[in-house]
Formats: sequence, structure tokens, C-alpha cells
Amino acid sequence: MSGSDSEKPAPVLDPVDRASEVIFGLLMALTFTGSLSVATAGREEVRTMMFTALGCNLAWGLADAVMYLVRTATERVRNRTLFARLRAAPDAAKGRAIVAELIPKGVVDAVGLEALEDMRRGLVETPLRPARSLLGARDFRGALGVFLLVVLATFPVVVPFILVRETALALRVSNAVSLATLFVAGWALGRYSGGTPWTSGLAMAATGAVLVVAIIALGG
Repeated sequence: MSGSDSEKPAPVLDPVDRASEVIFGLLMALTFTGSLSVATAGREEVRTMMFTALGCNLAWGLADAVMYLVRTATERVRNRTLFARLRAAPDAAKGRAIVAELIPKGVVDAVGLEALEDMRRGLVETPLRPARSLLGARDFRGALGVFLLVVLATFPVVVPFILVRETALALRVSNAVSLATLFVAGWALGRYSGGTPWTSGLAMAATGAVLVVAIIALGG
């Protein structure tokens, strides 16, 4: 197998983006189930809650998708501006300062002056590419992914209310599934960051539970 065959294209959304959108959608839906009274809620109230939760996440999924595109376009404009400034820099020192804006400060401190100069020289000597549109098909696929993740995160929360007629039992099942989903999202973040997945999963589940209580208390 050739090297080009074994290389896989980078995912449109990285693990942090995917986990964050799932967590966000899940917490939004939990604010609706958390405000449901098991003592007084009938099937009509449960049905209203489910449609409201889905409608809310549809709206927020759309808003998040649009902001994903805005953020992507803004970052590209910034990078193009910095690259133009780098090429027009009057001296090497100014150019290195511009390169330092493109990378995290911790990396700047670690690599040192010589590595910054190598990066500056490499960027300046790189041939200019034809200007492309700020957003392409891959970016719109990413925005669609953001929308779908937020919306699909609603279903682990509301499906138990469809399958279980007893409201109190459905709420317990919904909460258990939601905490399990938060744990999986935290586990994925921990694995991606190189930390301890189990610790990250448990911390995310606990944090999610606290956030839901706080959101409901604040009228969210």
C-alpha cells in the first residue's frame, strides 16, 4: 500500500468540536426534562416538553452552525492578514513577531528565536497561492455536522419519555442515559487530550449534573 493510500483526510470536526456540541445539545435538552414535575405532569405536558426541547435544539443547532462558519471565515481573514503583514515586514525581527502571533505563546517560548526565524523564512519563501473563497464545501459540511450533533443530542434525553409511559420512571431513565452520554463525551475528550479518560468522563458527568441544576435554578 502506498503512502498516499494509507493517509486519511483529517476529520471536518475535531474531537473537541464533536464532544462540545454533543454536551451543549444534551445540557440544553436536560434543562427541559429537569423542569418537568413528576407529580403533576401528564402525557400532554410530556409531549409539550419533548417538542419544546427539540425545537430549542433545532434553533440552537442552526445558530451554532452559523457561528461555526463565522468563526472559520474570521480565522481565515486573520491568517491572510497576518501572512500579508509578514511578507511586507521591514525586517526579520518584525517578521518573527508576526509569526509569534500565529502560534500559541507556550510554543513560542519553547522553540526559541532560531526556530521562529526558520518559520519566518519558510513562510516568506512559500509561493503565493491563488486566493480562494473564505468558505468551501468542507466548511459547510462542518457546519452541518455541528447542527446535527446539537439536534441529535436531544434524542437520548427525550426518547425514554416516548418508550416509557410512567413519567417518574421515564425521567430516571432519561437522566441515566444523559449522564452516560456525558461520561462518554468526557471520556473522548480525556483520550484526545492524553489525560485519563475515566477521570475525564466522571468529571464531565458530574459537571453536567451541576450545570443542569444551575441552569434550571437560573430559569434557563
